[in-house]
Amino acid sequence: GREYVYGPEGEVPIHLRFTDKGAALHVARYPQMGAGEAYMDGRMLVEAPHDIRDLVLFIARNAEEDHETHYRPKGPLRQLAFRVASKIDSYNNQRAARRNAEHTYNLTRRLYELFLDEDRQYTMGYHRTPDVSLEQAQLDKKAHIAAKLYLDRATSSGKTVLDIGCGWGGLALYLHKHYDVDVLGVALAPDQIEFCRQRAAEAGVSDRVKFELMDYRDVQGQFDRITSVGLLEHVGTPQYPAFYEHTFKLLKPEGVMFSHCCGRAHGPGVTDAWTRKYIFPGGYIPALSEMVVESEKAGWQIMDVEAMRFHYSHTLEEWLRRTQMHREEIVALYDERFFRMWEFYLAGAEQAFRYGGMVNWQLQYVKRRD
Repeated sequence: GREYVYGPEGEVPIHLRFTDKGAALHVARYPQMGAGEAYMDGRMLVEAPHDIRDLVLFIARNAEEDHETHYRPKGPLRQLAFRVASKIDSYNNQRAARRNAEHTYNLTRRLYELFLDEDRQYTMGYHRTPDVSLEQAQLDKKAHIAAKLYLDRATSSGKTVLDIGCGWGGLALYLHKHYDVDVLGVALAPDQIEFCRQRAAEAGVSDRVKFELMDYRDVQGQFDRITSVGLLEHVGTPQYPAFYEHTFKLLKPEGVMFSHCCGRAHGPGVTDAWTRKYIFPGGYIPALSEMVVESEKAGWQIMDVEAMRFHYSHTLEEWLRRTQMHREEIVALYDERFFRMWEFYLAGAEQAFRYGGMVNWQLQYVKRRD
């Protein structure tokens, strides 16, 4: 084959090899989709001593400066089309929301055991220092959330908590154990709910920590606290009015709602095609403005906003390390293409938080301040 050298002299080189001419052409024609697919298919290879993290960083640094305003089309009609496109793919009615949740979270349980912490926290850990263990970072995150919910053992006993998008139940069980609260966790992935119920039964707390396969829009009653961790990315901005209006009804007047989600630092955008197709169909990472505007319309008052960036890059770096450490088992569970897809996803997400325009938002809401 032929060898091509790009970039100024003196830069640290990275060696890529395309296994066929069609792969290079695919990447050139469809860069958003092509690079990920070429890597997944083994048609674009990174040669030692470099690896997937170097490749993703190379792609990011050779793109336009990572400010989403640079990608927005000029002209009123194109801008309108851009805004419409950002809504269509995340218009998650109840049927679409359930289908998308099953695509994302009904993968083999063993996969998540291999790269997550023991509590299966599939969201950012709270890294007080870069070298803290993943297990400790996830434990510290749960304590950080509890503090923002204004929970303490002396006064919170018997309070009710709604955990929307409860995942594998770790936060719900933690809040009950440490603050003696009653928790209802809801999610749309059957395997997650089954696992959550098993955990509650094994802990002997099924009467006070309950899990239901349910859309949050179907939840009734009122709660002292509401939490949603890693949920708003799946709700979709077209559903934000319904989300904020319904949760407003679900929270007691003196209650607190907490939300934790990935976010954009440079304003609204569009989910990239590769992520939308392979990882999070229907998913959309919101800008702070998109959450603030819709929550205020529903009557919410925002009392606290925290922007976190490197916490998630540290978490993702460890998830990637554990994924690569278990390469053989993951390939046996799925195949080589799936492993390379997962590797590309985690490496890309890490670099987006470390060098790009991604952050993690934590917001605290109340209905009234007295």
